[in-house]
Amino acid sequence: MPRAGLDSTRVLDAAARIADAEGLAALTVARLAAELKVKPPSLYNHVESLDALRDGLTRRGFRELLDVSRDAAAGRSGYDALNALAYAQRAYAKQHPGLYAAMELPVAQQSENAKRLGGTYVNLILAVLRGYGLEGEEALHHVRVLRAALRGFISLELGGGFGLPLGIDESFDLLLRVLHLGLTDRANHAPGELPHERTA
Repeated sequence: MPRAGLDSTRVLDAAARIADAEGLAALTVARLAAELKVKPPSLYNHVESLDALRDGLTRRGFRELLDVSRDAAAGRSGYDALNALAYAQRAYAKQHPGLYAAMELPVAQQSENAKRLGGTYVNLILAVLRGYGLEGEEALHHVRVLRAALRGFISLELGGGFGLPLGIDESFDLLLRVLHLGLTDRANHAPGELPHERTA
């Protein structure tokens, strides 16, 4: 019998607290059971497996990140939209590092629902890129570039990877300006064309 007062939402809430406070790797069935003050077998009345629990965190992370990102980028375009999207992602990652890490789990391990939510976030980035005149396959390549740049910077920051006595905010702003300049330049060239290949 499921424990009175315990449901899948409470279980996922507790899992998110552990992941955010102690890291995603700290989330185990035993640790979660201790947090909820139940025996480990009791959890399987509410979640199929640890993988399913992590997928639930992935889905929650994408939903929450989508909400804050849409709000931040609404009514903006070009650099303003890029800046708003990037700062929303960075702020969310700092507030919920465990959920952010769950969104970095390999796509092949994600449920179809998680993949759909991830695809919705990609569509949001594509909307920002349309402000730079980028469409189609060219835009999708730039989605990868933006995701790699933002996730790389944010992951290094969360992991304490920046040790020099320099302002991290200044470095993040520089990253966004470099991305903006690259996107602006790319939009002015044909797909696959490098700036030095342009002819009069």
